[in-house]
Amino acid sequence: MDENNSLSTLKDDPNIIDTVPITSHEAAPSSGLNKASDYLIKIFEEERKVNRERGIAVNPIASEVAAWYEKIRTAIENRDEEVILRAAIERIIRRRMLLGGNGKTVSAPLVRELIWARYFPDESIGEDKILEIEETIDRYLELRNAVLTRRAVKEAEMNEWTYQLMSSDIEDRLNPTIKKEAMINYIFHNVHKMVTIKDDTQETRDVQVFIAIRKSYAKEDLAFLRYNLFNQFFGRLSPDNINETITRFGEGKKIIDDQLKYRGRFKIFEFVKRQIPPFLIMEDIMRKNHGKVREIVNNKEELNTKIEDTCQLRYSAISTKVRRAIVRSIIFIFLTKVFLALTIEGTYDRLVFGHILWHVIAINISVPVTIMIIMSFFIKPPGKDNTERIKLRVDSLLFDETPMLGKALIFSHKPKAQTLFDTIFSIVWFSTYLMSFGIIIYILTRLEFSFVSQGFFIFFFAIICFLSYRINQMASQFTVKDKPRLITPFIDFFFMPIARVGRYLAEGVSQVNVFVFLLDLVIETPLKGLISFFELWFSYMHQKREDLAQ
Repeated sequence: MDENNSLSTLKDDPNIIDTVPITSHEAAPSSGLNKASDYLIKIFEEERKVNRERGIAVNPIASEVAAWYEKIRTAIENRDEEVILRAAIERIIRRRMLLGGNGKTVSAPLVRELIWARYFPDESIGEDKILEIEETIDRYLELRNAVLTRRAVKEAEMNEWTYQLMSSDIEDRLNPTIKKEAMINYIFHNVHKMVTIKDDTQETRDVQVFIAIRKSYAKEDLAFLRYNLFNQFFGRLSPDNINETITRFGEGKKIIDDQLKYRGRFKIFEFVKRQIPPFLIMEDIMRKNHGKVREIVNNKEELNTKIEDTCQLRYSAISTKVRRAIVRSIIFIFLTKVFLALTIEGTYDRLVFGHILWHVIAINISVPVTIMIIMSFFIKPPGKDNTERIKLRVDSLLFDETPMLGKALIFSHKPKAQTLFDTIFSIVWFSTYLMSFGIIIYILTRLEFSFVSQGFFIFFFAIICFLSYRINQMASQFTVKDKPRLITPFIDFFFMPIARVGRYLAEGVSQVNVFVFLLDLVIETPLKGLISFFELWFSYMHQKREDLAQ
């Protein structure tokens, strides 16, 4: 980190991540690989040390029950797979600290619950790691209490930041991802110079590219983004930097918040996302051909074959991943919709009409789920032409000193003066909202939906449109250049306004989801207590059997 503790360390230099700089070699490798690719392959060739210490063991029956509960809980939250573990860690810590707690009282139960839920194998986390988690929890609690004492940040905001930073740090310690971080460094090295913000600094450009890579490649949520930017600003929280972090936390938080809300972030994110597919294919090849990567990359024909095979595997896996996302989305919608339909909507029907309008409730429950299923049939994997584009880009990334990854992004982030066309387009865009929602309201009125039933239908229809759009984006993860279909303008005109509304509604629902509250307060706490009790009981019975055998 530099002496000013700014985010300016996000440059093509040794401080991008805590690894050896990819540009530090004196000369290009003799194999023809460029220096960045040569270093990346070295990282993937390194053997990771396996922890031989015997860790916490859990009862298989208790683990089976906890694992099934975790699947249901995950489906209701409807998060991306890449952030499920972090969210589980945060949820467990929040629950265990609800009535007070510290690192000593939380660390071991946290690890046990994570092993119950099969986030980690049995006996894979030892006492040393539990002690490390205990110290981490206490360190963040010390940071929280000290910052609140200084009144530098509001308590609600500080609590949110504390749990997000803490859970991200703990996952980083339990599940270190050295190769993923090396790939993020490699992507940054190759992509950040392709972006130019004409009316802003290179530092801002680098930070925004860094954020975009973590969102598009690593699929990080807000908590992970805050954590990684926090580490860039202060360094990983430790006894050596905690006092300075406490002193400057308010300043650092403001800088991070400003970067996460940067006006041009969406443009940079969309650009970076289109560059990611060849990096994902390269990563797959390096992970699956450990020790043979150099041999493969030095044989053009074999490299092309590996790229084709890897692309086909990834394309095939898209269908499985999409189906899993659809099932989770349907469960999320169905359970929430049934609960609201049988409580608020049913109560309203009884008060106004004297009886429940079952046909309206049936339509209100079945149509959103049916729409989600139908939309899934329009999601298709990439074709051979996409594979050919990936081949060209992978070859350039490996061997060219300045890889050719397509057209660069040059833009101004400050708003331009409003023109007549801008005004016309704004009016047309607003009219699409009126037209889209107007058609829905007209149809529902003809079907004799009450005001409340119409509100619920529109609410969930908007969320369905957003979830379908998000799943479609997941399916295009390996598409280098997306070609618009004939139906695309129609979909954009009628469904994008609804999807935009659905995005804000889905984010709101995830914050106040009734089922999440009920599961945490009414079900999860007693369930985990019962699991813990029966695990102790099984352990006691096992001990008695051993005594009997003596």
